[in-house]
Amino acid sequence: MAKVAFIGLGVMGYPMAGHLVKHGHQVTVYNRTEAKAKAWTEEFSGEYQLTPREAAIGQDMVFVCVGNDDDLRQVTLGDNGVLAGMSAGTILVDHTTASADVAREIADIAKPLDIGFIDAPVSGGQAGAENGVLTVMAGGEQATFERAKPVIDSYARCAELLGEVGAGQLTKMVNQICIAGVVQGLAEGLHFARSAGLDGEKVVEVISKGAAQSWQMENRYQTMWKGEYDFGFAVDWMRKDLGIALDEARRNGSHLPLTALVDQFYSEVQSIGGKRWDTSSLFAKLEKNRS
Repeated sequence: MAKVAFIGLGVMGYPMAGHLVKHGHQVTVYNRTEAKAKAWTEEFSGEYQLTPREAAIGQDMVFVCVGNDDDLRQVTLGDNGVLAGMSAGTILVDHTTASADVAREIADIAKPLDIGFIDAPVSGGQAGAENGVLTVMAGGEQATFERAKPVIDSYARCAELLGEVGAGQLTKMVNQICIAGVVQGLAEGLHFARSAGLDGEKVVEVISKGAAQSWQMENRYQTMWKGEYDFGFAVDWMRKDLGIALDEARRNGSHLPLTALVDQFYSEVQSIGGKRWDTSSLFAKLEKNRS
């Protein structure tokens, strides 16, 4: 059993922190909205504190899962950040999808304090968090990762170290680049099927048995066909992630023409009211154009 703090109880963090309790760890939480932290403690056996620093005091490890680079800096740095409350020899694990730059920045601040740091963004969405089957992409030192992994395994079916600090965030960028292309392809395929007067369910039943099969096809085609887009990762967050990837691509010289195009398609989804729709709503944009 480890003593841990979990900072950030959003749609991902709330169930992830709960899995830590279920696996026998002693958990203290912090959330910007106190009411949500209180609700978590009522649902699970744990406690909450009013600042990240207070939540981090006396813990073996601190986990963070917040919105973006600025949110991450806010809860880790400064007088009320977790680093101000952590002790030498402890570990900070960041599950935020953020830039590789901010991961390196925080690692550089933590190192003189003898605090280990792992950047560890996740994939699997809200369902993966709730079911404890997330994929965790990590960057950091091997020894630090090996100490953190048994605790991370409380909510992960796969957790791998990909390289030094920043490698986890870079791998998550690859993940989002691949998803963007697959969702756009699926949206166009379904749009074509409907325009051609085909039975979408029968079409997918057949093509999903071949090379076109994907997680997105199996888990999203039915809701897409029905025009329902409340089943996962929001468009606003996807655009944030794709923006991070495109910024990184400009630095490392890679060319992401499809990613840039799909990012613009998502901006069109936002403009028709789909900011909080899930990422499969690329289909809605195509259907709107068809009508």
